[in-house]
Amino acid sequence: MAKHEEVKNGVIFPAGEKNDAFAQYFVGQSYLKNLVADPNISVGVGNVTFEPGCRNNWHIHHDGFQLLLVTGGEGWYQEEGKPAQFLKTGDVVVIHDGVKHWHGAAKDSWFEHIAITAGTPEWLEPVTDEIYSKLEGDING
Repeated sequence: MAKHEEVKNGVIFPAGEKNDAFAQYFVGQSYLKNLVADPNISVGVGNVTFEPGCRNNWHIHHDGFQLLLVTGGEGWYQEEGKPAQFLKTGDVVVIHDGVKHWHGAAKDSWFEHIAITAGTPEWLEPVTDEIYSKLEGDING
């Protein structure tokens, strides 16, 4: 059994539906519940839930930013050229305009965050299993 199983049903907000619209940009299964999707507001807010081992591709937010508010489970955030950061409930990540990065669940844990996003995403290559497995080894042994 994976750690933080309670996250799969949502912690504060519902986990939402399978994130089929963005599935091509993820390794593994994610779920999305849009919380703010108003065309008159230039910021989107969504609750993103990741099954264990799920992560999104490397990506860049152009003409904007992204804020991640971790609400449950354990996961990872990494900027290109920097070490990965282990994330847990209560962590906040500020991602500036133009920064190449990825985020997702730890190998053995569900993970959930609120994503506050402005600008246009540019989706890039997947995070390889080699990179991801190495990160897990750094924390677990």
